[in-house]
Formats: sequence, structure tokens, C-alpha cells
Amino acid sequence: MFLGTFTPRLDEKGRVILPAKFRDELADGLVITRGQERCLYVFSESEFTEMHDRIRQAPVTSKQARDYLRVFLSGAHPETPDKQSRITIPQGLREYAGLDRELAVIGAGSRAEIWDAAAWQRYLAEQESAFSDIEEEVIPGMF
Repeated sequence: MFLGTFTPRLDEKGRVILPAKFRDELADGLVITRGQERCLYVFSESEFTEMHDRIRQAPVTSKQARDYLRVFLSGAHPETPDKQSRITIPQGLREYAGLDRELAVIGAGSRAEIWDAAAWQRYLAEQESAFSDIEEEVIPGMF
């Protein structure tokens, strides 16, 4: 499970060092792809395979499913961390997420997310007040 928030830096070659707490889960390989809210999703290879299998269950006749699948998979990039636990984020994905040098890498349960640090702070500031104001069940079975 991916938990926590970390603030690594992107180097001049587009590489980032994985947070130590995420390394074991991602050591054998990972997949980086476009996420929602203009972040990047980072899945272990096994989690990405499971996610892909679930997406494939959507009917081919659904335009929304086809659109999601195309955007999600066309940006997918397999990567294996090097000996220093660095991964390279392709230029297209860096542009999609608006990544600058300062990053926020957050744990989101089954995946990690990579955000531009300033974008993450804006998003978090907007969502924290809404989070404390939730009055109804958002996730079935929670609270």
C-alpha cells in the first residue's frame, strides 16, 4: 500500500528518486501513466495489469470507456528503477502533469501519484476544507 507524501526533485534528465517507502513495491518494475487532475499515476506492474484487466471489462460499445482507455494506455510507460532507485519520467508525461523541478509524490493506496509540488499544494488546499465538510457517505461502507 502506498501512503504518505514525499518531496523529491526532478533532475535535469527527467529522473526522480523513488521514496524509500515505495521502493520494494516498485523494484521489479512499474508503469507510469496519465492520471486525473493532471498528475501521474505510478502502478506496480502487477497492479497495472489488474487495472488493465478491469478496464478491459468495459463494453467496447461505450464511447466513454473507449476514450478513457485510449488516454490512459497511450500515456503508459513501463520503467524499471535503476540502482539508485531513480526512474525517468518521459517528456510527454512531464508536460501533461506540468512537472517542474519540485515534486510531490503521494501515496494513494494502490498507486503512487506524482504531482508538481505547487499544483499539489493548490489541490490539497482546495480539497482539505471540502474533506472536513463531508456530511454523507462518499465511499460505500466508510463512516
